[in-house]
Amino acid sequence: MATLFTKIISGEIPSHKVAETEDFFAFLDINPNSKGHTLCIPKKEVDKIFDLDEATYMALMKFSRRVALAIEKAVPCERIGMSVIGLEVPHAHVHLIPLHTMDDARFTNKQKLEVKEFEDLALKIASHF
Repeated sequence: MATLFTKIISGEIPSHKVAETEDFFAFLDINPNSKGHTLCIPKKEVDKIFDLDEATYMALMKFSRRVALAIEKAVPCERIGMSVIGLEVPHAHVHLIPLHTMDDARFTNKQKLEVKEFEDLALKIASHF
């Protein structure tokens, strides 16, 4: 059965895409810790990040770095934090979170954005990818 993220990649579930390559996909988190919180995922459906083969893992990190640099250009912040937790969806993913304070990294305070804010932000980040 396809994961939620596989359905996002296929377009079955809508998302606010910020970047895509042949093997990877990045989109805004719909329940962000801070404005610009983005998820980077391999298109290959693998549950745990350390179960990815080494080449895919390294390529995911390289893709995530490119996305992080684009976020940093598009969203004013102190730095971009990276987190790999993977309990919510059984599909390997990297959280890239614009950090203003350490609270932004804690997954306890969530931001509310309007659809237009998501759309504009996705386009702005994508323009720097």
